[in-house]
Amino acid sequence: MNRKLQVYFDHNATTALDDAVLDVMMPYLQGDFSNPSSRHLGGMAARRAIDQAREQVANSVGVQPEQVIFCSGGSEANNLFILGAAGYLKPTRIIISAIEHPCVLRPAQELARRGYEKWDLRRLAVDHLGQVALDDVNDAMTEQRPGLVSVMLANNETGVIQDVPAIAEKARENGAWMHTDAVQALGKIPINFEALRVHAMTLSGHKIYGPKGSAALIMDKRLLLKPLIFGGGQESGLRSGTENVPAIVGLGAACELAKTRMIEMTTRIRVMHTLLEKGLISMGAVIFGLGAIRLPNTCYFAIPGIEGDTLAVRLDKVGFAVASGAACSSATPGKSHVLEAMGVDPTLARCAVRVSLGSTNTPMQVEDFLKALDSTVAELKHMNTVVA
Repeated sequence: MNRKLQVYFDHNATTALDDAVLDVMMPYLQGDFSNPSSRHLGGMAARRAIDQAREQVANSVGVQPEQVIFCSGGSEANNLFILGAAGYLKPTRIIISAIEHPCVLRPAQELARRGYEKWDLRRLAVDHLGQVALDDVNDAMTEQRPGLVSVMLANNETGVIQDVPAIAEKARENGAWMHTDAVQALGKIPINFEALRVHAMTLSGHKIYGPKGSAALIMDKRLLLKPLIFGGGQESGLRSGTENVPAIVGLGAACELAKTRMIEMTTRIRVMHTLLEKGLISMGAVIFGLGAIRLPNTCYFAIPGIEGDTLAVRLDKVGFAVASGAACSSATPGKSHVLEAMGVDPTLARCAVRVSLGSTNTPMQVEDFLKALDSTVAELKHMNTVVA
């Protein structure tokens, strides 16, 4: 079988660098290479570029530039909040949802493993649609007064959007610092830091057609964190090290484009999403989170009896890049802790495949995908490649 030109349906994993973003990055990858801490003209120009990027990121979520702390990625930003906040607070309870990304789950587990500084880790239950159970939020905060709470705005697997403002309000009532990982939500739904009622929020560049290795932690001005990286005191002393000027400039440009293009892009993608899910349902697919408010580009589905890893590999061979299982984790390939938390039968969970649409996709590509999926499923069933 001849391999077709690849159609990319894995935008929740990463996105292509936008040409407009690359254009603004190029000068800082080549001629304008000065260290932004230097006092000469080149260094001052690099500092102005960072300042402009900080304003662009801030404007995209409705905050002041001084609330933006640049990091190397969403994982670092999440770790900076959780471990940095824990460095200032007296150990008590940390609350996260059961469906958090590993870069929130793992530092929370680390706090719970520490000796005399041990925190109590409490995971919030989700319902069968993947929505955080608000009753469990109340229970978790009643059982023990929390110090930290972190609940993602939109899940990277199902696309289900959480009621972060309601959870944040409860956290504030109980004196806890509230954080949300908004990496998957940025550019797909409107985001306003103040409206979310959180104390901190994580953003990432490579999910919005910006460069990998670029991210930001948005912070309430009154928040105090202990740095993870010590050194020259960059980023208000919270993230020392010479700034990655090209990546930061790219993040700023990507955030500005995301805000400008969001309505037009999501409207177009939602049409394709509807077409995709209509076709999947006609094939007998189970769509996880169907009935919940979800991101307009994300569809996490299963064809009962067809293993997700096998299906993803076969689709890749015929020209469609999709994800199976937990796409952002290599620790447990093929297994989704999100579906487990939702109470999905393990046999069905093994059949999970995620399609996440992006700016360059077309309705014709979706129609071609559905045809390819139908024929691939028929072929696999004929070969008896099914989940036992």
